Amino acid sequence: MKNYLAVYMGSEASLKASGWNDLSEAERHEREKQGMAAWEAWVQAHKAAIVDMGAPLGRTVRVSSRGTENIKNALAAYTVVHAESYEAAAQMFEGHPHFTIFPGESVEIMECLPVPVKA
Repeated sequence: MKNYLAVYMGSEASLKASGWNDLSEAERHEREKQGMAAWEAWVQAHKAAIVDMGAPLGRTVRVSSRGTENIKNALAAYTVVHAESYEAAAQMFEGHPHFTIFPGESVEIMECLPVPVKA
């Protein structure tokens, strides 16, 4: 079994394409309730595999040799899961509320590799 980082992606384009901002406040609130209930059901269905529930992500600051700057990216949230393979990890996120109810774009899955140690 390996750990996999699942990164929830969402861009301005996916938000616009979803029509989320065109919903009335009441419609958006109802969709949020449905989405959170579906997300909780997803958590319950996969709780044995969830290593770190993760969290929504805020603004991004890039630090490099040029200094620090504010940037935008499509990272929205993350979760860490335990699975036998990429395929098994990816299967957990098929039909996820992030992109079926909320205006998210996708979930990207990557293996958390071990840190190399000196021999």
